[in-house]
Amino acid sequence: MVGTTSSGKSTLARQLAKNISADFIELDALHWEPNWAEAPDDLFRQRVEIAISSEAWVAAGNYSVVRDIVWTHAEAIIWLDYPFHIVFWQLLKRTIHRAITQEELWNGNRESFWTHLKFWSEESLFHWLFKTYWRRKREYPMLFALPENAHLKIMHFKHPKETECWLKGDSHF
Repeated sequence: MVGTTSSGKSTLARQLAKNISADFIELDALHWEPNWAEAPDDLFRQRVEIAISSEAWVAAGNYSVVRDIVWTHAEAIIWLDYPFHIVFWQLLKRTIHRAITQEELWNGNRESFWTHLKFWSEESLFHWLFKTYWRRKREYPMLFALPENAHLKIMHFKHPKETECWLKGDSHF
């Protein structure tokens, strides 16, 4: 499951994993250490290799450092490629919710609303959205076209309604 921040990757991957009785793998949970420290690449890759060793799994995340591991063993990629205004709104709602509830994400980490409002800060998910949204739109089609990814079935959803229809089985995807 790939897509820009707040496109709904984890939510959809969790639901799909439940529907097909597979393990749900949240790459963020394997990547982030306490205090928002990034795991070293070798440790992160090791964690991902262990996670995908199960018989059936659904992974959510965009980490290029483990893309070769995940995509080589995947059968399909679902790309959530929603309009900017939709993901921006989803990010705003999610950030407010997490800031109010102080929901623990991974390894004791919690999001701070004020950190994310600093759009110029590298720590802001809004900054990350602006930085990566258009890049991913260009990057993914090129990655999908590479010979090493020819085995992957690509499902490209451009609106949450398309995704909902597919999940319900009401779609041609």
